[in-house]
Amino acid sequence: MNRKLKKLLFNWRIILLIIFLAGSIATLAMRPLTFGIDIAGGVALIAQTEHPVDSKTMELVTDSLQKRLNTFGLRDVQVQGQGNDIVVVKVANVTSAEEANALKKVIESQGVFYMEFDGVIFGTGKDITYVGVYKINPDNSWEVPFRISKTAAEKFAKLAKGKAGWPVDMFLDPPINSLLVVPKSMYDLMNSTAFNANAPQAPYLVERIHDAFNITTIAYANQSAEELKKLADGKPIVLVDVGASLVDKLRAMNVSVRYVPRQSGVSDAELVRSVLGLYGPYSLGEGLANGVPQTDVQITGHAANRLQAEQEAKTVYTVLKSGSLPVKLKVIGMQFISPKLGESFKTQALYAGIAALIAVLLIVYFHYRNWKIAIPVASTSLFEVTIILGIAALIKWNLDLPSIAGIIAAIGTGVDQQIVITDELLGGEKLTKITRRSSTLKRIGRAFFIIFASAATTIAAMSFLLVYFVGTLKGFAVTTIIGVLIGIFVTRPAYAEIAKYLVGED
Repeated sequence: MNRKLKKLLFNWRIILLIIFLAGSIATLAMRPLTFGIDIAGGVALIAQTEHPVDSKTMELVTDSLQKRLNTFGLRDVQVQGQGNDIVVVKVANVTSAEEANALKKVIESQGVFYMEFDGVIFGTGKDITYVGVYKINPDNSWEVPFRISKTAAEKFAKLAKGKAGWPVDMFLDPPINSLLVVPKSMYDLMNSTAFNANAPQAPYLVERIHDAFNITTIAYANQSAEELKKLADGKPIVLVDVGASLVDKLRAMNVSVRYVPRQSGVSDAELVRSVLGLYGPYSLGEGLANGVPQTDVQITGHAANRLQAEQEAKTVYTVLKSGSLPVKLKVIGMQFISPKLGESFKTQALYAGIAALIAVLLIVYFHYRNWKIAIPVASTSLFEVTIILGIAALIKWNLDLPSIAGIIAAIGTGVDQQIVITDELLGGEKLTKITRRSSTLKRIGRAFFIIFASAATTIAAMSFLLVYFVGTLKGFAVTTIIGVLIGIFVTRPAYAEIAKYLVGED
């Protein structure tokens, strides 16, 4: 191995590229890509509000529906507001009319919000008369003020007297009057102090939801469909990450059953909150444990950073505001998208990607008449695609057709920038050796000035789509931005080092 090649391989920019590439390949091997509805298949439901609404109300409607459908145990839910009276709900992997009709019922129902303490429901969404603007403090603590009815306040005061630190639970559409069948680890968690706030002596979550909502929770131990039917005693059954093979058997026995899968990376605690529609538990403050009714109350919390505090406060604010949807919805259209069609899209996208790389290779070769330049340019594009897909898998971004278009757009921009770098380096070939060495940094600097300026304008344009548009345009914007950032910070600097080596620069 000559000195120059060794120096190239140990360059930190090349090492960074190798780390990103190896990490992406490992991620793709362990965590498969997830695809959006237009590739994985599913159903799109179009709902109309009972009357036109303003933008803030539409945002509240879409946020509320998103949370409600996530509680329902669905994957890849997209809720988009269009105009002032249309809401489009897209759900991947829903292919049967039965599942689609269940979705329709959820969308058209107003939903119910419950406030529970010590196994007693002391208020519902109707008892929340006002929700104030949430506040984020300098220490990343947050607070959401709201007002409850006098009746709810008096009931809560009697329940909460002398119980400071006890858990206050809030639920949005819990599975009332049902048999909840969960993995043993999840049952053990619910039957422990994990959801008891600052009061280990308080009843466990399993007891609280049984007393408040008649939800019976059991651990799955390979019970048969007949055994579960007997245990349910006429109540609907919710299978949480267990017994998927029993669904059809139970339905054949005229038992109402719902199966909730566990998405990749979801913990037991997260699954508990999702299935129950649980927010909290929030610890009861000293000021509310004196037995005096108070209609003006607030929920407080503390986060590791301001962004997380903002997210937590907004979630609580939305849940409090959306105890019931602010406007009724009626589903006016339903369209199924076949997964077979999506499979053909994936195949076509793969062929298009391979064809694009071959086209890049040939065009660059005919431009420079040099395979030593054409092959690295095409290879860098391939590395870029791999890293983008690795990041998409890592953050569980659902790839749809616009997202794939964004990847192609980012690669096209990347090839342009690699040509700029190459042209700048080759532009000094006729100079003397000493002059070439002294001007290398200047020419690379000029190339990267162009690259950074181009990247900045692209990111600015895509950020506009990300912030002000909804739906598929966001997928295009996200993958384009990721591709551009990977280019300017990882692949472009590495290619510059490779190009310098190829043209004989030090």
